[in-house]
Amino acid sequence: MRSAGGAARFLAVWAPLFALYAATLGVRASPGAALAPDELRFLRAADRLASGGGLDRGPQGIGFPLLLAPVQALGGATLCAVVVAAVAALAFVLGAALARRVVPDPWATWAAVVTGTSPVALGHATVVVPALLAGAVLCGAVLCALRMRERPLMRFAFGGAALLALLPWLDPWLLVPAAPVAVLLARWTARRGRALIALGTAEIQLASLVFFVSLNESLYGGVSPLAALDGPATGASSAADYAERVPRLALLFVDPERGLVRWAPVLALAFVGVALLVRSRRERLARLVADRRDAEHAAFLALAVCAAQVLVAAFTAPALDGAWFPGRQLVPALPCAVALVAWGWRRLPRTGAALAGLTVAASVWVLLAGDGWLRPPGTG
Repeated sequence: MRSAGGAARFLAVWAPLFALYAATLGVRASPGAALAPDELRFLRAADRLASGGGLDRGPQGIGFPLLLAPVQALGGATLCAVVVAAVAALAFVLGAALARRVVPDPWATWAAVVTGTSPVALGHATVVVPALLAGAVLCGAVLCALRMRERPLMRFAFGGAALLALLPWLDPWLLVPAAPVAVLLARWTARRGRALIALGTAEIQLASLVFFVSLNESLYGGVSPLAALDGPATGASSAADYAERVPRLALLFVDPERGLVRWAPVLALAFVGVALLVRSRRERLARLVADRRDAEHAAFLALAVCAAQVLVAAFTAPALDGAWFPGRQLVPALPCAVALVAWGWRRLPRTGAALAGLTVAASVWVLLAGDGWLRPPGTG
């Protein structure tokens, strides 16, 4: 019965999201020229690998193209987009599972479905880039860390370590949101009397990182594939450059044109969830109620991942424009954000319902105008 209930919860989130994402493929199915530049780089690199043409030493790296290569060989770019859509739906299934550690259903499921159907998710769910795959991997690692805290089993420890070890291969900057998960995974593992296993999880991640850096030194002459972008016109950012990017911390959410909350109003509930977490920790109720303690840990780890990704988006992206769809820089954090959205929605049910309605309405508008919105800027 328990497995049947788990399967039902899985399908309740995954099936409608995958069906919706697959439907957007028809909007993008016009000319191949409608592919974004990043998408083209990944697909070309995967095609070279699938056809035996060797590695493409471009800034996209080799991690994601290696995953795409067998899919590319079987069904080309269309099958790649379908697989990305399936993984994107899975990412929000994991987001719902994380949210259930903070609040019960129906809040967790509603938050996952509405966030997954937001224009930001729709705009990236079939784009052949690793953003939502990274979101699924991050959320899966968070769940493994939380399970390890509850039950010190090797499969949770090494499963989480393996997921974290995969992240730099998708994007080197994913090491930033992965850091708090790695620290807490090792800490909770050691605290449960599994110090040797904790050391093993760290070694898995370190071995992956060392191999990643060594290979990139050989292929690109730098510690990451981003070294392929370096040239006479692209120097390192100065302190002044970073200072100028501080306003992005707000603009990422409230920019009139590209702000995340404009395109996915339901995500405003995540700030309510943060406020509830701060209040709960200040009142120290977790010391008295075990369930509150577990919920706090889950919400805190979700917040740590989201905050780290916000810092990456604000200070490492060269500009906020030019992405496939608004919110591109924050997409890897969306599945973890579901937990905070669900907590905020439970606290403010009427406000949450109104914001969810606005989000769904925005998604309908984007789908109806999809020929103009579900394409990258500058393509015909």
